Amino acid sequence: MTTTVIRNAAYIIAWDEAAQGHSLLRNADLAFDETGILQVGGTWDGPVDDEIDGTDRMVSPGLVDIHSHPSSEAMNKGMLDELGSPGLRMSSLYEFMPLFRPDGQGTPFAVKTAYSELALSGVTTLVDLSVAYPEWLALAEASGLRVVVAPMYRSARWFTSTGHSVEYDWAEDDGRGAMQVAMDTIEAALTHPCGRLSAMVAPSQIDTCSPELIRDSHAEARARGLKMQIHAAQSMVEFNEITTRHGMTPIQWLDSLGVLDDTTIIGHGIFLNDTHPWTAWPGSRDFEILKASGTAVAHCPTVFQRRGVTMHTFGKYIRDGIPMGIGTDTYPHNMLEEIRHALINSRITSKDVYDLRTTDAFDAATVGGAAILGRDDIGKLAVGAKSDLFMADLRHPAMRPVRDPLASLIYVAAERAVTDTFVDGTALVRDGKLLTFDLDAALDGLEAAQRRAEVEFQQLDFRDRTHDQAAPINYAKAET
Repeated sequence: MTTTVIRNAAYIIAWDEAAQGHSLLRNADLAFDETGILQVGGTWDGPVDDEIDGTDRMVSPGLVDIHSHPSSEAMNKGMLDELGSPGLRMSSLYEFMPLFRPDGQGTPFAVKTAYSELALSGVTTLVDLSVAYPEWLALAEASGLRVVVAPMYRSARWFTSTGHSVEYDWAEDDGRGAMQVAMDTIEAALTHPCGRLSAMVAPSQIDTCSPELIRDSHAEARARGLKMQIHAAQSMVEFNEITTRHGMTPIQWLDSLGVLDDTTIIGHGIFLNDTHPWTAWPGSRDFEILKASGTAVAHCPTVFQRRGVTMHTFGKYIRDGIPMGIGTDTYPHNMLEEIRHALINSRITSKDVYDLRTTDAFDAATVGGAAILGRDDIGKLAVGAKSDLFMADLRHPAMRPVRDPLASLIYVAAERAVTDTFVDGTALVRDGKLLTFDLDAALDGLEAAQRRAEVEFQQLDFRDRTHDQAAPINYAKAET
């Protein structure tokens, strides 16, 4: 065991057991090893193998990302930043995302890039929603992160041949073969010797999964003692599809299937009939259904704000007791920016600066996400908890002047101030340097994958556009 002590930390976001919340300690020690956190506060007088000067540091619990797609999203940078389908309510899900994906050679580079971005922004635990691929568990182990492996599967793929309507190509086996691959991957993750991998059942989206597949997935999750996460209420296309098929809202329909409970996580949960103004469907009380069921919601503001979409409102969901966590869903895989966007979007939508506080969003990204995953040993700095934490440099220009260090980190500095990240007492980032992957090499591989995807784009596009025609580069290239 290696005992690490952060000596005389300027600030520690420590867990107050009596108050059941985070609190701010000043000028105190934090000691930990691979078994967990040994002491929070006071002066550590036990053995020390590695001493870190905390004089100019804030120590924070590691962030818990409950919804991410590392195997694909990193490659979309520069392509989907301002791209949507006007005929599909500005979503990019149906027309563009199927056309721009890394190939098998590029997937590991996308994953290495995403895992690296997460560690560099203070994330220590993530839910990785990916389609199973051969290198997955090896990369998760090498990342040093605490990874919840959530292999996605579905009954149908979606596509559009018009740009204003979505079609579904249903698999003859209802996705059962893909579900079995997912279950095998889950079993491999649960028995993996590194001890940092766990698993989640993940039927992909409610509009791409049959009712039987969703029910069976929920039953499988309960039988295995796992959580289930499914994308729902994430677009108006999906909302209209489900109301057309079933005469019910997406939330109503899931409730009718008997799968809304405290083992279920809804990815996004934005388009509820009684909160979002676009839905105009009077026949349900979606918000109350969610609240009564105990179902959790993974909020990922960045990907939606790019297309003019926000939850109505994050503050309301929290105040009314819906379990809320935060995820990254898109590039950059930066939880500190997601926290910032969750706060700002909620205030814009509510037209109320007091719609929620910084602590509400930070709680959702730490102990809130941990509770949704069924864990009380991560997302907080307390004796006996996992030694998952990060540190921020209070001398970084973006952190100064330091009056409220958490506010400075979230609203201004974000990942630029993160210096160190530890998981299970092992450093993934030290003094600003990533210790797990060669990020430059990963980005080289990702660049090459993006160039290959550009070549394939026109062959896949029903409009026969080149990638440059679909998503023009900002400013035309100057003539020489």
